[in-house]
Amino acid sequence: MVEVQQLTKTFGTQAAVNNISFTAGKGEILGFLGPNGAGKSTTMKIATGYLPPSAGTVVVDGFDVQTAPLEVRRRVGYLPEHNPLYLDMYVHEYLEFIGSVHGLKGSQRRQRVQQMVERVGLGREQNKQIGALSKGYRQRVGLAQALIHDPGVLILDEPTTGLDPNQIGEIRNLIRELGQDKTVIFSTHILPEVAALCSRAVIINRGQLVADSPVAELGARAAGETIIRAEFEQPIDLAPLRALPGINRVEAEAGNIYRIQAKGGTDQRGAISRLAAQQGWVLLGLRQEEQSLEQVFQSLTR
Repeated sequence: MVEVQQLTKTFGTQAAVNNISFTAGKGEILGFLGPNGAGKSTTMKIATGYLPPSAGTVVVDGFDVQTAPLEVRRRVGYLPEHNPLYLDMYVHEYLEFIGSVHGLKGSQRRQRVQQMVERVGLGREQNKQIGALSKGYRQRVGLAQALIHDPGVLILDEPTTGLDPNQIGEIRNLIRELGQDKTVIFSTHILPEVAALCSRAVIINRGQLVADSPVAELGARAAGETIIRAEFEQPIDLAPLRALPGINRVEAEAGNIYRIQAKGGTDQRGAISRLAAQQGWVLLGLRQEEQSLEQVFQSLTR
């Protein structure tokens, strides 16, 4: 489990991270979102012990990053945004080295390296120098080194950067599998990736927390209004519809379809159905539209 409490990081007079708090539990995949410069990478570097906070705490499996940094690093696998690798080393050699850093020895280390090579799809590349690999395969090497010691917490900063569509699908499946029994926090700019993988999303903007919600509820919570489209058999009088509590605006569209803007976070479909019955309108269809994750992200970080 990862607990971030009132975390702040300042550089001079600028607050890169400003008093943010959130948690991520075991078996949870948390999407960490925000525009460039929002403070995502800074937060991840603090959570992995690479940067000290100016205020607040990060606790990983009961160990504070500031007071027990080595215990935290034993429990965390980290793939930073700019994947640092020894380009003159061979893939297999590099993973053996990282395994030894984490205390793996002998046959246990060799077995673990081979498992990681197969798990991230490096089998045909394992005897090449890292410097000769494409960006996508270098990213796979970075994922393998983050997993080599079987950590309980994974912190991945844009893990699918530079991968082709097939590779992205494979890495998404791997993250989904890992998220069954690990805590996974990953940042991405690919919003459909969040919808496909994450149970929750945390969004920060200019260092401040602007949303922390289950992905399925994020649109409803962030929306300023709800859009409903109602289709009737015949044209209707708009005045009774506009008079309903919580209805902000009604506009007629083609084919006796009406676009109804209602107060955000409410469901007015029952009230509209009852009104139609009272007025004798034949209601053919009633559909409430949810904001897309892209729209929510833009509205929160604009």
